[in-house]
Amino acid sequence: MMIKITSLKKSYGKLDVIKDITTTIEKGEVITIIGPSGTGKSTFLRALNMLDPPTGGTIEFEGQNLMDKRTDINEIRKKMGMVFQNFNLFAHMSVLDNLTVGQRKLLGTSKTEAEKFARELLATVGLAEKADAYPDELSGGQKQRVAIARCLSMKPDILLFDEPTSALDPTMVGEVTAVIKRLAQSGMTMAIVTHEMEFAKNVSTRIIYMDEGGIYEEGPPEVIFDNPKREKTKAFIKRIKRFRYEINSEDFDYIELTNNLQNFCTANALSKSNTNKAGLLSEELTVNLIPKADLISVDFSFPDNQAEFEFTAVYGGENRDVTQSENLAADIVEGIIKEKKHKYDDRNNLYLKW
Repeated sequence: MMIKITSLKKSYGKLDVIKDITTTIEKGEVITIIGPSGTGKSTFLRALNMLDPPTGGTIEFEGQNLMDKRTDINEIRKKMGMVFQNFNLFAHMSVLDNLTVGQRKLLGTSKTEAEKFARELLATVGLAEKADAYPDELSGGQKQRVAIARCLSMKPDILLFDEPTSALDPTMVGEVTAVIKRLAQSGMTMAIVTHEMEFAKNVSTRIIYMDEGGIYEEGPPEVIFDNPKREKTKAFIKRIKRFRYEINSEDFDYIELTNNLQNFCTANALSKSNTNKAGLLSEELTVNLIPKADLISVDFSFPDNQAEFEFTAVYGGENRDVTQSENLAADIVEGIIKEKKHKYDDRNNLYLKW
């Protein structure tokens, strides 16, 4: 096996994000990790290459224990390429230089060989003509394809994708998922955190559904999507139309959140009324009601028949329902929703429906 995870745990102070995960990843598998916001999916992925070191358990990669202080993590990371939500390209470098710098500095590849391989990879992702362009000259979809090619330039054994389409306009999602599908067909081992359910269903060899601080259910796509065994999995799968935005700092980009939510509503042909309601809830919760330092994620979902809409906010801090405040923002939220549920389990989970 390529990766063996045993009793993995991750805590931030008293907050247990991952309580207990034991699983494996075999060579050639395509694992997609799905689940509600705030269940530790990205944390789990980042733990695999120690970008977010676990607080318990073990991770073995090709027989090496990553928790052993004698293990050279930088050498391991050369074999575990990671594609992030927001591309992380070097803005001051051309596309070609983005793909050759790692080869030359970390692998010791000659300039001629590095550029030859980089151009081959750019052709593979459909961007051969963009070799001399700079990142700010590219669309979001093109940037993400360059990011994938850059990971491939290091000849990794596995690729980790952390929500690779979440920062993209809906019109650009397809060009990135098409590249990932081709990689899957080529036999590349991958672990992908995604909210694109149809993509997950079509590309995966195995689905991991995360909830309650760990793996709640896992299995092949035909089982998880067509015949899930557990109730939370069943409830989640019914809501295929889902927008999720995870917040990594109190300086999160609210404009990006608003724009992505608007694009999601437009792509799914929501009425102007429901689009406005989603936007209002997002604004009032993330700007006026929940302290930015406490925000973890927001989630907007609805079934295919658009019979019911659900907006979820996950936030830290003390046990409190922020809609109980006596101010205009709380009144606006109460005026939109028909049903509300607040649950506290090391964090606040606020579920709003209309």
